[in-house]
Amino acid sequence: MSTDFVYLASASPRRRQLLSQIGVPFQILSVDVDESIAAEESAEHYVLRVAEAKAIAGLACRVAGRRPQAPVLGADTAVVAAGAILGKPADCADEERMLGLLSASTHEVLTAVALATDDDGVQSRLSRSEVTFREITRAEARDYWNAGECRDKAGGYAIQGYGAVFVSALRGSYSGVMGLPLFETAQMLRSVGVPCWRETKGIVAIDGH
Repeated sequence: MSTDFVYLASASPRRRQLLSQIGVPFQILSVDVDESIAAEESAEHYVLRVAEAKAIAGLACRVAGRRPQAPVLGADTAVVAAGAILGKPADCADEERMLGLLSASTHEVLTAVALATDDDGVQSRLSRSEVTFREITRAEARDYWNAGECRDKAGGYAIQGYGAVFVSALRGSYSGVMGLPLFETAQMLRSVGVPCWRETKGIVAIDGH
């Protein structure tokens, strides 16, 4: 298969930004996937399972909608601290709790990316990064909550936004921490004939339902 674009099974503006950054034209597919964590499920298994489920659901939406044939990209990110997967903060108190766990320590960010095609099924890759935070006060955690950007972010922070002031060190993939590891993504896209470094204007949003 060789196509000039890819379907992105994600509503994340960060993933759209990252695909545009490497010049990959894409169209959006809206998918509904259960992202709950199974009992005793490891973080690695969780992000790979959810990323693959998004890609498969996107492929089903494309087929059902009789859209043009093209690969479907799915991704999922988990922030892991003290052996626990940190989701999106429910409220200010939850944000304080999360940043308290991350404060003055190193945590892991896992992002899985999956690619589904009609002919080759699903392939996936896992990006693993370590992020070290300086000490964060409770007052800072409250101020960060009030700033608004953390409310839909796994782990309660955005490395590409205001949350960057907490980061004292990063080992791994910056784009992976943002939500789409570009090294792994570009490798998989190249393997199915989707090129990088192309014009990305005129992206079309497609409702996959």
